[in-house]
Amino acid sequence: MPSLGLPRRRSEALHRLAPATPGVKQVLDPAERVSEIVFGVLMAMTFLGALNVAEAGHQEVRTAMIAALGCNLAWGLADAVMYLVGILTERTREYTRARRMHEEAVAPRLVFHDCWGALGVFLLVALSTFPLVVPFMIFGELHRALIASRLVALALLFGGGWMLARYAGGSPWRWGCGLAAVGAVLLSAIMALGG
Repeated sequence: MPSLGLPRRRSEALHRLAPATPGVKQVLDPAERVSEIVFGVLMAMTFLGALNVAEAGHQEVRTAMIAALGCNLAWGLADAVMYLVGILTERTREYTRARRMHEEAVAPRLVFHDCWGALGVFLLVALSTFPLVVPFMIFGELHRALIASRLVALALLFGGGWMLARYAGGSPWRWGCGLAAVGAVLLSAIMALGG
């Protein structure tokens, strides 16, 4: 089966350095960036979905907002560190292979660009929470804020599907609706499971 030029493993995606502009290396491909945002949206919706409209007061809403932000900050940090671990692991693998073949090899290490990429991963996950929290700042009524937040989540998922389709050469409307539908099912499952 032809690869269509797409990476087969995450490590290949991490090391795909197609310059967007001369002299600037791309950190993550578009599919990886969208995936990070989708994970952040779903993570935040897990916390926000835990709000009980019938029982929640102002303090519970504030607590859920802080929990959603804190969760995505922690997940963003973990994801950024794992991004660096993935790069170092792949470079160590390449180094070991080169040494076995008696080729000249540079010892694996992280460089500034890798840390810049990790910061990008962190920001993608952490910042994906903010659009979901904004409705709680706008609406005084919890029920309206929850509905608005879920609609924002679905819009973000639609946008993610649209961007993935453009990257892959698919139909943006179909992919956008598809990812939003998958997101709606996931959000329903999250709510049904108490999240």
